[in-house]
This record gives sequence, C-alpha cells and structure tokens, in this order.
Amino acid sequence: MRAVTTLSVVVLASAGIGHAVVTSLDAGIARIDAFKDMKNRPRAGHGMNVLLVGTDGRDKISEEERRAYRLGGQPCHCTDTMMIVHISDDRERATVVSLPRDSYAEVPAHTDAATGRQRPAHALKLNAAYAEGGPQLTIRTVEDMTHVKIDHYLEVDFASFMRTVDVLGGVQVCTATPLKDSYTGLDLAPGTHSLMGGQALQYVRARHLDGASDLGRMKRQQRFLAALIERAGSSGVLLNPIRFRDVTRAVLGSVRADEGFGADELIDLGRAMRNFRPSSSEFTTVPIGQMNYQVKGIGSTLKWDRARAEQLFASLRDDKPLAVAPPRHGPAPVPVEVDPRRIRVQVANGTGTIGLAKRVDAALAAAGFATNHQPVTALAHVPRTVVSYDPRWDRSARTLAAALPGSELRAVPGQGPLMKLTAGPDFKGVRTVRVEDPARPDTTVVRGSEVVCSQNG
Repeated sequence: MRAVTTLSVVVLASAGIGHAVVTSLDAGIARIDAFKDMKNRPRAGHGMNVLLVGTDGRDKISEEERRAYRLGGQPCHCTDTMMIVHISDDRERATVVSLPRDSYAEVPAHTDAATGRQRPAHALKLNAAYAEGGPQLTIRTVEDMTHVKIDHYLEVDFASFMRTVDVLGGVQVCTATPLKDSYTGLDLAPGTHSLMGGQALQYVRARHLDGASDLGRMKRQQRFLAALIERAGSSGVLLNPIRFRDVTRAVLGSVRADEGFGADELIDLGRAMRNFRPSSSEFTTVPIGQMNYQVKGIGSTLKWDRARAEQLFASLRDDKPLAVAPPRHGPAPVPVEVDPRRIRVQVANGTGTIGLAKRVDAALAAAGFATNHQPVTALAHVPRTVVSYDPRWDRSARTLAAALPGSELRAVPGQGPLMKLTAGPDFKGVRTVRVEDPARPDTTVVRGSEVVCSQNG
C-alpha cells in the first residue's frame, strides 16, 4: 500500500526541474540487483511495467506514531501490497493492477533467503515469496503468474508513505458510508476528508471495515492513489522546484529500486508525462475465480480466474487500455450498500418553494428509489435536507443520504422501514448511486477521475 506513493514520483518529475536536482535525489535511493541471473523470462511487450511493492517498515516509525496510528507489533519481512503499474508506450496512460497478497501462487525453485538452502518449487501465498527469496523471487513469481515482463522494481515502506502525504499538505478522500476500524484506529464519518500522513496510513491499511478484507482495502488504495495524483497535479508542487525536491526526497528517502531505474529514466518518463492527470490512469484488481481456496499447510487463499486474468495481462503486454468506454460526464455513481429499489421513501417539502417535494420525489424515483409518489408539506421549514430513519434500517438511510450530498441523517427509533425525507433549501439534485457488495470480488476497471472526490462532494 505504501507503494502507491512511488507512482507520484513519476508524476512529480513532470516539472522538468533539471538533471542535477533529480540526480542528487537519485543518489539517495537504495539499490537492489533485482534481476540478477534471471532466465527464461517473458518476452518484452510495449510500454513499461513497474512492480510496486509495499513492505512493513514500522521499525522506522517513532514510538509516538506507532501508538497514535496503531502500528504495534513486530515488523515482518513481508509485502503488504503488490501492484503492477503499466505505463503506456506513448506515456499518456497508466494502468494499475492490484495483486492480492493472499493470492495462491507457485514459486519456482530458489535459494531460501533465511536459511541459504535450496528449495524446490512449491505453493504459497503471493506475499510470502518476498520472505523466502526477496525481490528476485517476488519478480520471478509474478512473471510466472502473469507472463508480463517486469521492467523495473520499486519498494516503499510506512515512513516514506507518511512523509510524502505530509509534504503534499494532505490528500482528500471521500466516503458515502462511515469508515471505522478498531485495528488501525481509522474513524471517518460520511463526507470528504483531508488526510495527513498518519491518518492516510490508517486509511490504506484498514482491513476490518466490512467483509471484504484485503479486496476492500485494495479498492481504497486505488482510490487513494488517484487522489494522490490529483493532489500532486493541483497543489502547485509540479511548478515549484523547492516543493518538488521536498516531496521527491520524502518518497525516495525510503525507497529501494532496481539498479536500472535511475535519474535519466525518471526525467525522461516525467517529461513525457507532464500532462498526466487522474483521467489518464485506470485501476483494477486481478480477477478472482475462487474465494477461500484451501491449501494444505497454507490455509485460505484467493485463486485467480485464469481465463479472465490472462485477458487482463494480455492487454498489458499489448499496451491496450482496459477501460474502453468513453469517460463519463459529471460525477461517477456513488458506491452504496443497499439497492435503492429496496428503499421506500416519503418526501416532504421543508421550504416555502412550491412544488419542491414533487421535484425531489421524481428525481429520487429516476435514480431508482422506491418513492411513494405522494409528496407532502412538512410541519415546519428546515434549514437543510433531513433523512429521518429507524436505526434498524441504518444502511438504507446511508444509501439515501449518499444520493443527497450534504443531507443530515436523523435517527427516529420505531419509525419502521419507510425513509422520511424532508427537502430543505440546500437541495441541488440527486446523485446516481450503484450497489457495491464489499465482500464480492470486483474486477471493474475505473479511471482515476471516477474515484476522486467530485467538486461538489
């Protein structure tokens, strides 16, 4: 998950501030001979493929930060997150494919990093390849599974992630539902939030918000990466050499990279991508064919859908975009928990505007909600739109509120399943929502511009 910050280096390099500055930063990067003696590799495709790996670097975090952001426990010699970032040959598109850390994998024969002994090919979870053979075995395993040739390797830890977000001045994320995770300490109310380094780390680490575990976490990481690119492009950092230097130092200070990814490559790539924006990026997760695939001695794993995964990776090799539909106009549908067709709504006019309740009722019906088409006049005017609901139907209430940005949720015990909406003077319209089951593997391809917060929240 910390690996999401590394892609921002490519974007930030678009400032074109000069070889000398980037060369001085490049000198501080720890180098890995990640491709030493590797044989029988996939053929090279078009474009560039970077394997981004996030490692557990909590040993570099201060004790105070470890307590504040729930980073207790011992650091493990393992990978928390893995992504393939494909940069198109024309440098106008980036495709990010998340690889679940619990994916069922078969590693080739190798020398065990801990014991120095030769080990035959065997099955394991994908994130365990790093512990057994470091970056080299991780790359070999990913290449065997995807048939995609990895051109560069970048590895980032907790410390780099937090510093990068802080230097950028925070990154904006939005949520239609509460996000509360007792393990990481994340606690976000519905709405838009600007997260600084520590809280951002909680956001991308959280795994206990719903039934999705790592799959849900990967979606949030993808959204965060899109928001990070948006922040880098809109904050002025690309035009300010001093801020550019500070951000890249923050990122590169805890990065390990292969020996071939140097200053010249960074500058050339950055200049080619100086117009890169969230709409230039697309995100997806490798298709999952079987959840909870049990393997003796390993436990529960995620088994890929081989046919669909091969189609995905063939597109990377052929340098083809995954999102073939044209970009949407206006904000993307808000992901919600309950199908709006199951949510009954009574609309009341809480203003002096004649016909408002009728307009709101029609707009909600057009968005799929089960309105009763019997709008009424409220007993009193309200300063803002209010959703009154029975706490037993809180998920339905959050779905309705997500379609009405800025509305207030008001619990009314005993009200029953009918949602009562009082339209206020702040009503601007109804946002489209779509059901998203957090426990279902979702391989939808989304553009970065579709998952960043809209201007109107």
